[in-house]
Amino acid sequence: MGVAPAHWLRVARETADDLATDAVAREQAGKAPFDEVSRLREAGLLTLLVPAELGGGGADWPTAYAVVRELAAADGAIGQLLGCHYVLSWSARLFAEPALAARIEQRSAAEQWCWGGGLARQEARLTLVTSGDGYVLNGRQSYTTGVLAADRLAVRAVRADTGEPLAVLADPTRRGVRIDDDADPFGQRLAAGGSVEFDGVRVDADEVLGSLSIDEDVLSPATSLASPLGRLVSVQLRLGIAEGMLAEAREYSRAGHSTWHPEWPAGSPQDPQRLTEYGELTVLTRAASALAAEALTALDGGLHRGANLTYDECAEISVLVAVAEAAATKAAHESTARALDVIGVRSTSSRLGLDRFWRNARTHTLHEPVAHRLRDVGDYFLNGEHPPFTLPV
Repeated sequence: MGVAPAHWLRVARETADDLATDAVAREQAGKAPFDEVSRLREAGLLTLLVPAELGGGGADWPTAYAVVRELAAADGAIGQLLGCHYVLSWSARLFAEPALAARIEQRSAAEQWCWGGGLARQEARLTLVTSGDGYVLNGRQSYTTGVLAADRLAVRAVRADTGEPLAVLADPTRRGVRIDDDADPFGQRLAAGGSVEFDGVRVDADEVLGSLSIDEDVLSPATSLASPLGRLVSVQLRLGIAEGMLAEAREYSRAGHSTWHPEWPAGSPQDPQRLTEYGELTVLTRAASALAAEALTALDGGLHRGANLTYDECAEISVLVAVAEAAATKAAHESTARALDVIGVRSTSSRLGLDRFWRNARTHTLHEPVAHRLRDVGDYFLNGEHPPFTLPV
């Protein structure tokens, strides 16, 4: 039996408060987040989703999403790092045979692995060549979340002989793995992004998790949930960043003076412009949060249905997540930009570091453009077309 969700939410709040104390200094320094990963490990958050009988926290996805959102409000990059870890570590359960998945999760919990990498399709592709009773992995994967601090990398590779895409688990300490700190983004700077070069890296047979083929005889409706499951992490990140920005702007506004009428004290009901701005941003964020909650309820139901899930039900879940993603994107963009206007010229102070919210939101959403999700929603509404199976970057 796992620990109650209330415990993990309390741990998440405590960890978020800890991260918030030096968030500006750490973000401006832009160093690889080894210390931050240690904080997550010490809090027990890395093993949150591993079943209790395998040595983990035994929590469910609603709890994991809430934890990611709480951390993202304090530090968007660490929220992304943890969210990516949850999705990739869960990939063993999605793509591997149950016995293999259990062995991997048990070891991940025992050694408290931090997972990095990515299973989205990339060009050029990683290739997997059979060699004896295992494989050899070659190629280069560009910007990859968590790679600088990861204990294991989950990557997408194509079998050279059959062309089948596979989810592969790679040990970054193996000979032939080279990690480059070459991402250099202007936001999400602590998400440990970089590139990985695989040059003749040995991969054991039990480190090939399973197929990523989109053929219906391989990709079941339950496995198809990997796509909306990962995208809902992105939704929580965007909402967390928006909520974090609004919370800091509110505290500053309460302590300062009105941007438009300096003679009016902060928070005065006589300041209609400020109240209107905060009202609009609150509506945007809460509306997006409600859509995210609807999508989460549907996804959680799909996960519990398991093998009984149908393709039509999976499509409906994917569309609900896409709707939430579009709304969360608008909330993040509007909140992180307009809140600076509400504060005024003082928001440009590097000491306050308020620009990090805008930079984090823009960096994350540029990697996952919302236009694709809107087209999926429109095609489903107009033509009844199921959204394609695409894993988040």
